Amino acid sequence: MTARSPIGWGILVCLGIVAPSRPAVAQLGHDPAHSPYRDVLRGPMVRLTTGYFSGTRGKVPVGPSDGPTGGVRVEYPMGNLFIFSSGVAYAQTDAFFFDPNDSVPQPKGPINNDLLLVDLGLQASLTGAKTFHGLQPYVGASLGFVFGSGFGDDSSGYNFGTKFSYAPEVGIRWYPARRLTVELGYRLVLYKLQYPFSYRPKLLPVNASLSQMTAHPWAMFGIGWTF
Repeated sequence: MTARSPIGWGILVCLGIVAPSRPAVAQLGHDPAHSPYRDVLRGPMVRLTTGYFSGTRGKVPVGPSDGPTGGVRVEYPMGNLFIFSSGVAYAQTDAFFFDPNDSVPQPKGPINNDLLLVDLGLQASLTGAKTFHGLQPYVGASLGFVFGSGFGDDSSGYNFGTKFSYAPEVGIRWYPARRLTVELGYRLVLYKLQYPFSYRPKLLPVNASLSQMTAHPWAMFGIGWTF
């Protein structure tokens, strides 16, 4: 038997290391058939929403709040991460009003003070263009307008009018089917109330600001279909 050269022994040793390692390499990662990640169908989506709009009414509690909402939202994917959305919703809220001519002004109501909320938003998926076990969490923000009205019985001159709004949001989508999604979302809608001069001095101190930023939690449930 002839002795093997050092080069020959080196080749045999390398083959012995590499050969059994192949199955181990194949076991890394997820089998595509059993991976918890699934691709999301990318396309325009229409979502019907319902929810509840609440929040502070202001230091003079005339701001609308506390009512159910219904609306529709259209979503457009932008790459693998972002989704652009546009939405409109109707909120059946109520509000109080005051008569500053009363010797001791007391809140009257509540009476209906419905709102129309229109917004444009941008969301970022935390799992990219995929779901994890059918779920896709996201964060985002929207800018928009809130349209309201005054009260016929209010002689103070207060009018909700039109407010510019900003709303950070978080949520999660569940994909029970490729085109169907169920969504739970939460927004914090921020806008500024403007009080009339007639609120001074009985309802507001003379040196108090006539404007106030108010925050409104908005919980939403939606069902969407991707086209």
